Amino acid sequence: MTDKQSERQKKMLDIIVRENRVEVAALAEMMGVSKVTLRKDLDRLEERGIIRHEKGLVFPGSSDDMNNRLGYHYDTKRKIARRASGLVRDGEAVMIESGSCCAILAEELTLNKRELRIITNSAFIAAYIRRLPQAKIVLLGGDYQTDAQVMVGPVTRLCAQGFTVEKLFVGADGFSPGSGFTGNDHMRSEAVRDMAKQAGRVIILTESEKFSKQGLVPLLPFSGISAVITDNAIPPDKERFLTGRGIEVYKVEI
Repeated sequence: MTDKQSERQKKMLDIIVRENRVEVAALAEMMGVSKVTLRKDLDRLEERGIIRHEKGLVFPGSSDDMNNRLGYHYDTKRKIARRASGLVRDGEAVMIESGSCCAILAEELTLNKRELRIITNSAFIAAYIRRLPQAKIVLLGGDYQTDAQVMVGPVTRLCAQGFTVEKLFVGADGFSPGSGFTGNDHMRSEAVRDMAKQAGRVIILTESEKFSKQGLVPLLPFSGISAVITDNAIPPDKERFLTGRGIEVYKVEI
């Protein structure tokens, strides 16, 4: 994809998310492109589950929560995922926990790394990259959470114990100086801790706006986190807080 196409699709997503529902003809006019060009972009976005396109209308994501989350700040998430992929070597096995940044990372790795194996508790991620012939996925078992399409619980813990990896990539719903990075679901947060025990390094992928939100459940203590990949709008005091605890902070430009 060219830079021009990427920028056009980013602008298109911003309009779709803002309007929530927009006619194809109106979207083409707002974008200043032909309907043929627009439909090609829409097809690419729909293949990734980022938008829905039906009966001349376009909607953000689908009725599924994970797809909706993919479309929100998609360009920033893509940049974070690309930065994260640079930490992974060809031939490596990595764990990737559920989340929209993590799903895009799985796609980036599958497209750009050779002989890579992804171990995940996310059925969404497994389905998201299934179209790529080079995808090698180990899906951990467990209790299935329908909305997030993720496996959790004691079976997930037992499955994770069968693997040892160098890196685990994790998303986050919020941040607290007292509690660390936080999530909104107790079972998913427990799965993160179980997977972290099998990884040499834990790397958090999150947009900067999450630093102003408070999740319900702690994910991991700061001592269990090696690095954070976010965007350059991270509040300076939060960045100093993290680096002061020995956590590397990588920032992408937005």
